[in-house]
Formats: sequence, C-alpha cells, structure tokens
Amino acid sequence: MPSGPRTVTTAAETTAPGKGIAPSETTAPEKTAAPGEADRLRLKPEGPSSGQVDGAWWPRSDDFVAELPALLAELKSPLKRVEHVTYSLIDHDVVARRLPGDRMVRLEGFRSQPAGTVTVIGPERRLVLLVVPPATDPVLAHRVLKTAAETGNSATVETLLAECDAPIR
Repeated sequence: MPSGPRTVTTAAETTAPGKGIAPSETTAPEKTAAPGEADRLRLKPEGPSSGQVDGAWWPRSDDFVAELPALLAELKSPLKRVEHVTYSLIDHDVVARRLPGDRMVRLEGFRSQPAGTVTVIGPERRLVLLVVPPATDPVLAHRVLKTAAETGNSATVETLLAECDAPIR
C-alpha cells in the first residue's frame, strides 16, 4: 500500500521533460512542472476510507463529456474497468446515457449527488472525486488536489471547493 497520495498523470505528461512530477516529490525546483500543469488527478492511497471524497480531478474544460475519456483512461488501473459514472445534475445538464464511442460506460445524473463531485464505478470499487473547476488558478487547484488526496483528510466538498474559490451551489 502506498504511503501517500497517488498522483496520476497522462502518458504524454510523463514523457515530457520536467512534467509529471508533483512539487512535493522533488527537491530540485527546476525539475518541477508548474502547479496544475501535469497534476490533474490525485487519489487517496488505498486503505480505510475517510472524508467525502477519494481524491480530486481538475478537468481542462467545462465540457464534461469531452473530458471524461481522459479521466476514465487514468482510472482503469485502480478500478480495473470503468462501468458507470454518476454526476450532479446541479453541475451538468443531462448528458448521453452512454459515453460516446464507449458503449460499456453508463452515464447517469442525479439531483441527490453532491455538487462538485463525480463518482466513477468499477466492478469492485467506486471512487468519489471532487471536481476542481477548470478555471481555478493553478496554484489553488494544486493545493486542493493535494488536500483532497491526503490520507485521513475528512474535509467536506464545500470546504474543498471554497479553498479553490469555487462558488458553492
């Protein structure tokens, strides 16, 4: 079991020089990517659950359906297979019932789902992720990603969103 938060980056980000390295994982500032540049998804380490979220995701745009394939590709390893994604109808209008191009992943919106979250469900595990608004300042977004993924963090969704100056719905 890892001892700290898991940082997930895309293949393109990990192959570019100086990218894919979270600032807390290096001591040489010149090797660190600008906060938020490569760090778009952080998950709490596996273990006993704490708090309202299992990590945080910082999408690049407000286009929820367009952003999902990249997120789901990164979550296939910890979830083995992504079957279902739920989202808040407060955050998004009703989208397609299936992810375009992927007939296996069901999409479903709920009024009862907390605003600012998305739930990704696999065959054996589900992850509730805080969704950091795309327009969030990179320094604030990085801080929220890190905070949401800390072991034992029990901050509420509202508290985490307030930290990144996001409007609370």
